[in-house]
Amino acid sequence: MNEPLPHLRGMEPSDGRFDGPPPRERIFNAPLAALLLAVSMPALYGLQERSHTYWLELAFRPVDLAEGRYAGLVTSMLVHGGWAHALMNAVGALTFGAPVARLFGGGIGLLVFLSLYIVSGVAATLGYGVLHWGAVDPLVGASGAVFGLIGAATRLLGGRGRVLSLTDGGVIRSAIAWMAVNAVIGLVGFAPGAEGARIAWEAHAFGFLFGILAIGPLARVFGRADERFDSRPEPGDPVP
Repeated sequence: MNEPLPHLRGMEPSDGRFDGPPPRERIFNAPLAALLLAVSMPALYGLQERSHTYWLELAFRPVDLAEGRYAGLVTSMLVHGGWAHALMNAVGALTFGAPVARLFGGGIGLLVFLSLYIVSGVAATLGYGVLHWGAVDPLVGASGAVFGLIGAATRLLGGRGRVLSLTDGGVIRSAIAWMAVNAVIGLVGFAPGAEGARIAWEAHAFGFLFGILAIGPLARVFGRADERFDSRPEPGDPVP
């Protein structure tokens, strides 16, 4: 009688062979793309602190759109309002960027990941600018882009690495929760690093919306073959 040892019970393969315990998971296994993105935020803020007032020229003002200046849609993501602001966005980029970056592989995957991040930020800032057309208050920070990653990750978390449907109950509940928290933060005006400044919660919402919609088509075209869409059987489906 070949009874497996208690601590190995359930690990033996169906053909009766046993090749040892599975490899250990690394304690820190965030994709390099997400890690570098997160590190870039405090690094850039360190340079910003030494530039005195020059960094204000990189900020975005809604009036820029009316006057034909569009560079701020991108450059505003490179500057932050303080160390807490930069670090908070760095943590968000690492946390929610990791599952998104993991979905894409290779050099093309890196470009897709960064493009999703940047275009989410542009969409967030553009949406904010349209809503506040003509305003002169500066907008800085990568929060809109980070919310794009949050939106994309919302369709990945709980999907075992695969993209869940927009109509999935968990996706809908998570999206509602994120937008509720976002609205409360915007109305209350409390967030690390805000220091009394107005929080552009509308930009967060636009970034989130872009991310949660864009991850589907991007995954279909560029996602790793084994991690594109949720393939879990529905109730009543035959078990292979």
